[in-house]
Amino acid sequence: MKIGFIGLGKMGFNMVHRLLNSQHEVVAWDRLPESIAAIEKLGATAADSLPDMAAKLPGRKVVWMMVPAGKPVDDTLGLLLTLLVKDDIIIDGGNSYWKDTRQRAEKAAIYGIHFLDCGTSGGVWGLQNGYCLMYGGEKEAAAYVEPVFRSLAPENGSVYCGPSGTGHMVKMVHNGIEYGMMQSYAEGFEILEKSPFDLDLTRIAETWQNGSVVRSWLLDLAVNALKADPKLAQLDDYVDDSGEGKWTVQTAMDFNVPAHVITASLFTRFQSRQKESFAMKMLAALRNQFGGHAVKTKE
Repeated sequence: MKIGFIGLGKMGFNMVHRLLNSQHEVVAWDRLPESIAAIEKLGATAADSLPDMAAKLPGRKVVWMMVPAGKPVDDTLGLLLTLLVKDDIIIDGGNSYWKDTRQRAEKAAIYGIHFLDCGTSGGVWGLQNGYCLMYGGEKEAAAYVEPVFRSLAPENGSVYCGPSGTGHMVKMVHNGIEYGMMQSYAEGFEILEKSPFDLDLTRIAETWQNGSVVRSWLLDLAVNALKADPKLAQLDDYVDDSGEGKWTVQTAMDFNVPAHVITASLFTRFQSRQKESFAMKMLAALRNQFGGHAVKTKE
C-alpha cells in the first residue's frame, strides 16, 4: 500500500522505517528537512509540503498523522481536508483525547473523508518489536488500512475497538494503567534502596524477570536502566506526563469510576516537579501548632 505519513519524530520515523521494511511505499513529510532526508535514504519518497505529499499519493489516499495532540492535530487536519477528497482516509496515530477525536471525525465526515483514531504503543522499541495498535472509526475504512496495521503490529498486536474515539480511549486507559504500574515499581525499588541491606537491585530485578508474578516488559526496561546506572545517580527526580494520565482520571470521574491508583500516580508526578512544596510547609506548621511537633527551618 502507498501511504502518506506526517511526523517523523522518535516514533514516527521508526514506524515509517518498519513500513518500508514490509514493502509499503511511504510519502513522508516533517517540519524538519533533516528528518525527511534521513527517511528518504531508507527508501521513502520525500515530500516538501503537505500539498506535495497529497499530490504524490494515487487513487484513494491514506494519510497517517503522527503529531502532538491538540492544536497540531487540528491544524494538520484542517489543511488535509482541503487536499483530500471523498472516501480518502486520515489516521491520527498520536495520543489525542478521545472526545476531541469524535469531534474531528464529525468534521471530516462533512467532507466525506474518513477519520480513524489509532492508539499506538511501543515507544522507541517499536521498530524491532512492532507496535501495539488500538484503532477505531468507520469499519470499512479501517478494513481498507488493515495491511498497514498488520505490518506495524506484531502478531495479535492490533485490535479494532469500534466507532470513532474508541481507539484513543482504549490507548488512554492503557497509558493510565501504565502510570500505576510504573509508580508501583518505582515505590517498591525505593523501599529496597532505602533498606539497611546492601541489596543488588539490578540482580533482584533480573531475578524477578523469571517466573515472578510481577515480571513484565516494564520490569525489563527497569533492568536496562539499572544496568546503565545502578543508583540512577545521573537522573533528576522530575517526572513529566504526556496528558494521557490526566485524561484517564477525568474520564474516570465522568464515568463515576474510582481510579485510586492511577489518580495517585498522576499526582505523584505533579509532586516531583515541585522544587518547594507550600503544602508540605503547611502540614509541618499545623503539626507544630497543635502538637508542638518539631519543624525544620532554613538557615
